Amino acid sequence: MEIKYFAFVKYLIRFNRRVYLDHNATTPISSHVQRKMDRALKHHYGNPSSFYGIGRKSAELVEEARGHVANAIHADPSEVIFTACATESNNAVLKSVAAHFHPQKNKIVSTPIEHPSVLHTLAYLETQGVVVEYCPVDDKGRILLAELEKRVDEDTFLVCCLLANNETGVLQDLKAVTGIAKQHGALVLTDCVQALGKIPIDVHAWDVDYASFSAHKLYGPKGVGALYVKQGRPFTPLLHGGHQENGLRAGTESIHNIVGFGAACQEVDKLLAHADKIRALKRQLMQRLKEIKPDCVINSPETESECLPNTLSMSFPGVENAGLMGMLDYRGIAVSAGSACSTGEDTPSHVLKAIGLSDQAARETIRISLGHGTSAGDIRYVARVVQDYMAGRISFVNMLAPAQLNENILFDEETYILDVRPSDDRKRYKGLPNAHEVSPLHVEKYLKQLPRDKDILVYCPGGGLSVMISYYLKAKGFRRVTNLRGGLDGWRKRRSDLYEKYAGQNVTVLEPDRVD
Repeated sequence: MEIKYFAFVKYLIRFNRRVYLDHNATTPISSHVQRKMDRALKHHYGNPSSFYGIGRKSAELVEEARGHVANAIHADPSEVIFTACATESNNAVLKSVAAHFHPQKNKIVSTPIEHPSVLHTLAYLETQGVVVEYCPVDDKGRILLAELEKRVDEDTFLVCCLLANNETGVLQDLKAVTGIAKQHGALVLTDCVQALGKIPIDVHAWDVDYASFSAHKLYGPKGVGALYVKQGRPFTPLLHGGHQENGLRAGTESIHNIVGFGAACQEVDKLLAHADKIRALKRQLMQRLKEIKPDCVINSPETESECLPNTLSMSFPGVENAGLMGMLDYRGIAVSAGSACSTGEDTPSHVLKAIGLSDQAARETIRISLGHGTSAGDIRYVARVVQDYMAGRISFVNMLAPAQLNENILFDEETYILDVRPSDDRKRYKGLPNAHEVSPLHVEKYLKQLPRDKDILVYCPGGGLSVMISYYLKAKGFRRVTNLRGGLDGWRKRRSDLYEKYAGQNVTVLEPDRVD
């Protein structure tokens, strides 16, 4: 049963070689971390707040892990607070510091390329009367320090500047940023999630006041983060209810995850030692892709000191990232897009827009992020697959533009419309008429019901997920497969007349095939 459950994933990527190049999204857990966590799960289940032996041992493990994290970022252990994730850490700092200073001071200065956990929290604080100003960046994402100096003033209580951007890999000059902030008595929050394990971290040398980290970006577990709070800086708990983390973060500690974070930080020096090798592989891949498509655009800084060693953002004019990603996934290669094409919004990435890319260029952009397990063979394989795709030697999935989806296609007996939207999108919007709804994560359970003698039109909210499912169907022998570019969102906007007239009519919800 479990094997069949994962059949869709297996056939979707049609393994010729498995190449994972999305380490900025998350990393596989290391064997060292897994052993430490397994031991904690098996032997150290005591509550760290309990005074008997197994509780004291759990508390000892938490403090040991805290020391490992502190060593990795050059902080004092008393300045490290364990959280559930960096999103929680960023929320906690922003809301706490705003409550401390506002309304005596009422301005935060940030950048337009921050993580959504910062941007969305700043948007919330604006509703509470906090003034938020965004300092522009250049075409590589580097903060314009002269512009920052203009915006930080005596009314500014916090500057938010992430250390390394997850999409382009650009590194900021934190020492210069903190220098500007300190001139006006402002504190500094930096999101270091993408940097730990890739470049050296020294929060004391940079003179930052707050910094957020996440374990799953450096071969540790998901579900645990860390927050650095410089001694003496204002901070009040986001979560109330218990005395844990010296009263700064309530909730029984996740021992195994904290142990895993500490174990991951023990290996930071080893990860840093691999940086030159990873950087060399990135250069090789970049050069090969430039040769394949000479008009490609490198969005990441090419100066090594200004970019993460593993991160490469590239735009391929005339090649939509949804189709390229789907094809790469079909061939066993995992990369991510520079736009949120699979989120249901089909909107360009705020980072790519901030560095000056047009909407179209953003939709032609992919992000490649290497890891310590990436090999030269992987790079050669990726280059060969991309070259075959660009040369037309790989079977394409047909693409239908929203404007082309008219009544003739919608009501043609030869058209079989397959709705692979997530359930929450179906609650928000009616779908195409005559559509057949299936679960996007379990398409393999519906294959026997899909016709092989008709044109299957696949659609999702934004057009990205449906591309990958379209490639999966081709791999399963369905020859007449078409993807709706831009998804339902694109069609609703382009053909609002047809949407208002026909949406939601004659929709069939397919039941999954029985699995014996």
